[in-house]
Amino acid sequence: PDFLSQYGTEALCESALEKVRWRDGFRCPQWGHDHCTVFRRGQQPLYQCSACHHQTSLRVGTLFQASKLPLTTWFLAIYLITQAKNGVSALALMRSLGISWRAAWRLKHKILRAMQEREADRVLRGRVEVNDAYLGGTRSGAGPPERDPS
Repeated sequence: PDFLSQYGTEALCESALEKVRWRDGFRCPQWGHDHCTVFRRGQQPLYQCSACHHQTSLRVGTLFQASKLPLTTWFLAIYLITQAKNGVSALALMRSLGISWRAAWRLKHKILRAMQEREADRVLRGRVEVNDAYLGGTRSGAGPPERDPS
């Protein structure tokens, strides 16, 4: 319910993306001007710089660029992938999002690549604690675990 109240409509997703993309307000990617006119071409908002008339969109330069999927689908996929402890298959995403398997596979891999690139420079240092872990089981090809004779 919290997710849907924050990102349940395309307008809410566009607003959230705009806040993240331009934290201090719009900046023209061409020359850095800070005033723009917003208009819609089809369903997508376009931003036109008031000074140089360069046009851009929220999706340009992001993992959403060139995608025909709505932002609501992308945001829900991001939520599902980041909340799953054991990962989410493309098939599960296909069923949850109501899209083709191929689209789900591409979407998943774009999201995972973006997550990897974001964290690539971080190095774990000091004491590292893991919240959830799966321990035990048997190795494939190994016999049953040996019992302690004592």
